[in-house]
Amino acid sequence: MEKEFDNKKSAKISDYLYILFKWKKFLIINMFIVIIAATIYAFLIQQEYKATAVVMIPQESSMGLGGLTGLLSNKSTANIGSKLLGVSRTDEDVLLGILNSRTSLTNAIKKFNLMKYYEIDDKNMDKALKAFSGNLSFGPNEYSMIEISVTNKSPELSAAIANYFTDILDSINIFINIEQAKNNRKFVEQRYFKNLIDIRNAEDSMYRFQKKYGIFAVPEQLEVAVKAAGEIEAQLTSKEMEQYFMKQLYGEKSPQSLGMQTQIDMLKTKVLELKNGDKLSSVSNVLFPFKGIPNITMQYLRHFREVEIQSKILEVILPLYEQAKVEEQKSVPTIIRLDKAVPPQLKDSPKKGFIIISISFLGLFFFALVVFKGESSITRKEFRNPLQEKETKIYLRLVKIYRLKI
Repeated sequence: MEKEFDNKKSAKISDYLYILFKWKKFLIINMFIVIIAATIYAFLIQQEYKATAVVMIPQESSMGLGGLTGLLSNKSTANIGSKLLGVSRTDEDVLLGILNSRTSLTNAIKKFNLMKYYEIDDKNMDKALKAFSGNLSFGPNEYSMIEISVTNKSPELSAAIANYFTDILDSINIFINIEQAKNNRKFVEQRYFKNLIDIRNAEDSMYRFQKKYGIFAVPEQLEVAVKAAGEIEAQLTSKEMEQYFMKQLYGEKSPQSLGMQTQIDMLKTKVLELKNGDKLSSVSNVLFPFKGIPNITMQYLRHFREVEIQSKILEVILPLYEQAKVEEQKSVPTIIRLDKAVPPQLKDSPKKGFIIISISFLGLFFFALVVFKGESSITRKEFRNPLQEKETKIYLRLVKIYRLKI
């Protein structure tokens, strides 16, 4: 069974080859015409040249935002600044977006009068952009550098356009960075001026509190007050013990006992003043009564905390504000042109060999279908409709024209 199947298959292939052999004159003549026509067409197509410029993104400068803020403040502040403003970095996607933007393409079309080059008589910019985009190629290469390729009929013009794109890429990117820095500066400036107002208000509130209560450093003054109260309590206890012995020796009404009682009463008054008084001691601006310590301490800590918070904010905001002002005025190049585009000496298109081979292959495929269809029509014994009969007559006429032996 396998041998019979293989023989049938071989016979079928040989039949196709035999049909092609019978029509070889038709195929050779027509393929010769197709090859000649394809060759003429390939040589008539206008040659185009591709010029390529290569740019790279420079490494982040050490004297960018992080560097300057590092000089003005600590490392954490510098890191915060570089993250907030972020104006010293250039993203590859941003550069590709600039190159493909309508602004860049329109500027190039106007500068090199490409409306005339593309023969756009109605001055339709959308048509020009569509035609021009087909001759452009922007993208990263295997080394992560950006290649700017321009195809044009003129080698000089293709190189000039490619180099122009590197110039316009840098200028637009600088403009974007400056605008971004300007917006950052405005934002930081508003926060900076608000911080100045806040810290002034906090300092004024602290000043009024200190002036009112005579409080300058709660922990230190409290320590002094506690020590003073302890000493007074110790003196009071000592005097009470002395009075007890005096009463035993001299009697309760003795001058010694009464004099000691006066001292004891004075010490008790001082102790009560420290414990229950509402004001500072009349003879001291350091000691303050224990009764008011919780309230006074809470108010002091709140004022002190607000001053500290606003001071810390100022430490962060001031370097950012200074750097934002610097970035707004900075217009250094943001890209490095590694390879300048030069007029190419070799054409990029058309690929004449590819065109001729492709057209010849399509022609051979088409004429092979014609041959098989013609063989089928000529050997047809009966016609189902007038179209089949007419088709057969056409193929028979081809047979006579090409003098085929069918």
